[in-house]
Amino acid sequence: MLNKQKFLGGLLLGAAAGIAVTIFFNSDKGKVVVADAKARLNNLNIDLDKLLAKGKVFLDEMEAKISEA
Repeated sequence: MLNKQKFLGGLLLGAAAGIAVTIFFNSDKGKVVVADAKARLNNLNIDLDKLLAKGKVFLDEMEAKISEA
């Protein structure tokens, strides 16, 4: 009986947390948080693309120097 109570308690706690998160993300502040997160993710993708491009240039230069040696 105790396991069933723990399961039910966990289920209710999870449902309450889900409802709280849903209410937050549907509020004005939640929408700002989501928009900010998307903007940061977009900036991160741009920065990663730049870093990868620099890494490729560096590897090409090293390859060329090795070939010359």
